[in-house]
Order: sequence, then structure tokens, then C-alpha cells
Amino acid sequence: MKSFLYNLPAMSYTPASGHSSEPSTRLVEILRTADVLTFTLNNPNHGNEITGPMFDAMLAELRSESPQPRARVLRIRARGKDFCTGRERAASDLESVRAEVSRLIELKRLVRTSCLISVAEVQGDAFGFGMGLAIVTDFPLVADTASLRFPEMSHGLAPAAIMSYLGEYALPRFAFPLVLFGEPFTPQQAQEIGLISMVCPASDLSAAADKLIARILKLDPGAARRCKDFFLTAQSNTFKTNCSLAVEALTAGTMAVLAGKK
Repeated sequence: MKSFLYNLPAMSYTPASGHSSEPSTRLVEILRTADVLTFTLNNPNHGNEITGPMFDAMLAELRSESPQPRARVLRIRARGKDFCTGRERAASDLESVRAEVSRLIELKRLVRTSCLISVAEVQGDAFGFGMGLAIVTDFPLVADTASLRFPEMSHGLAPAAIMSYLGEYALPRFAFPLVLFGEPFTPQQAQEIGLISMVCPASDLSAAADKLIARILKLDPGAARRCKDFFLTAQSNTFKTNCSLAVEALTAGTMAVLAGKK
């Protein structure tokens, strides 16, 4: 059964003289099926920038998955020519700026650490926060026509949010110039240095995401969740610690398999 959980009003938009305004649309569509939770960014007039209400809606849904997961896959996609060209910057004082940046960090944290296997379907340009969001998913799939970029330095802002994890995906020698100079790079370059999983023709992107999700859903749900959890845990520990944790993880996993055979 499918159901839309949020219907957010479009942000105010004043068209240029001589152009009619488009009808109001959902800024983010959150759709749940039995196994897949889908976030569709729908703010094309503003490059699919993430607004405060969009952040809040997605955060609320991810938090609801934490205590007792219902879905198995998180799919993030967008309408229009852009995937996501950044985020709205509405704050102007210390307290509100801190709250604003804390919110964006929390969304990335929840996407990365959620037990849902996440897939980003990047059909168009991904800049700044948009590219950073794609990177923290488990499988960023990018159309070969997309342009990618970290433009923050051109505005005098060091992209600390992205730099906090960029080095875990790409070697510093490759990653640092991308954030320092903020120049556009291609999906092919991003794949070569480890930032994304797949590059494919734009016309094939949705089908490629469908196929990947179908593969994920064929896996045992509990085993898939344990696999992601241990993979993330192992990245932040020493080899010695991981060996000890592996004993416990393999023991628990084996007992789960044995219980399933009874």
C-alpha cells in the first residue's frame, strides 16, 4: 500500500516578467511502500535546494525508522533537471545558524547510519549539500550528464560538513582539491576516486536504481541490516577491536541463521 506522508507547500516564487508561475507542488514527496521509503525532492524552481520544512519532514521520517524499522531501502531522487544544488540559508544570527547547520548534519548522519540500505538516484546536477547527501548514501547512482561540484569556497565558506567525511571515500590527494577550488567535476571522475557507485546514461538511471533495489530486497532483511551496521562500525575502529567485535557479530548472526532453520 502506498501513501504520501507529507504534502508541503511550495516556497514562494516570483516569476520573471513575461512568464507565468507554475502551479504549487510538493517540495518533498515522501512515499512509503512495504519495503521502500522514497524521498523525492520537488523544488525545481530553486535547483531542488533543501528548505527547512524539507529537512524537518525527512528527519522526522528517518527518526521514526530508528526504534523499529519498517522499510528496508531508502531511495532519494528528484524531479526536474537538477538533483540538488544546495540548501536554503535562512539563518542570520549565531543561535539560528547553529540550529540550521546542526539540522543538515543530522540528516546526513541519519542517512548514513540508518539500518535502511540507501540509494541516491542523481539524475542531474549535484552541488554542495546535494553532492554531500548523495555521497553518504550506500549507493550513489549518477547520470553521465550530471555536473558535480563543491562550490562553498567560492562564497568564502570552508565546507566543513563535507570535509568531515569526504576523506573516508576518496584519498585526500584527490578530495582536497575538489573542496579547495570548487571546480566542477564529472561523474566519471567521481567514480574513479570512490565518491559514487555507478555512472549510467540518464535514460537508464531509474531502471538501474530499480534493479539495484530489487537485489537488495532479495537479501535476508536481518542479515542486510547487520551487514551495514558492522560495516560502518568497523570503519571507525582498529583492526584489533574489529576482530573482537567480529566474534560477537558472527556468533549472533550464526544463531539467527540457525533459528531460521528450525
